Amino acid sequence: MADSVMNPKMNPDLSNPELLAALDAKRQAVVETLGLACELLPSVSFASSLGAEDMVLTEIILKAHLPIRIFSLDTGRLPPETYDLIGEIERHYGHRIELYLPEREAVEAYVRKFGVNGFYASLEARHACCGLRKLEPLRRALAGQAAWITGQRAAQSITRARLPIREWDAEHGLEKLNPLADWSEREVWGFIRLHRVPYNRLHDRGYPSIGCAPCTRAISVGEDVRAGRWWWEDAGNRECGLHRQTPAVSH
Repeated sequence: MADSVMNPKMNPDLSNPELLAALDAKRQAVVETLGLACELLPSVSFASSLGAEDMVLTEIILKAHLPIRIFSLDTGRLPPETYDLIGEIERHYGHRIELYLPEREAVEAYVRKFGVNGFYASLEARHACCGLRKLEPLRRALAGQAAWITGQRAAQSITRARLPIREWDAEHGLEKLNPLADWSEREVWGFIRLHRVPYNRLHDRGYPSIGCAPCTRAISVGEDVRAGRWWWEDAGNRECGLHRQTPAVSH
């Protein structure tokens, strides 16, 4: 089904002056939030999952020339469209995205224990896979950093409903910034269309949230935006562990 039919929020009316004013105000708020973090902290990194929200942040960070390192986690099982997007980003912005891959020995040990697609069999196996393909590379990527940025939004799922713009990440011992926490899906896509931001073409095929190829599917009209991630599990468990909730810090 064509995206314009499936999800009208992906094609908002850019002639709407209220939407345009909101997008400009929210872009400026993100620049101010991230600019202040760069002034106060010695090192700030952006962990991009290469989703729509992360492309909004990539555009804002690079166009504002903020001194923020951008990296992504290459799990080894990403869809071809995601790898295509990495190349498109580098051509469009002239900026190289740092990639962190899982340790080969850990992947081989996992396959011996659970099988190639063992993550379908149990929550334990799925968490183990996310652990070696995402959590361990993330720890390496964040080593020595003072803060990291994510593209999370509060409206994405029930597990993110109380997402603050700023929080303390006790797991990694550093500040965590979620500058798009209060953005709507309509605003995300309005920004992408307005600024002609590159994005993953799977979004046009009904994939609002994109992770590893075996763990991501398209969704139907009316389904939750996170319904296509680990769809065989209970809705309350559909996180990989990258974003464990911690007490909010005032901002």
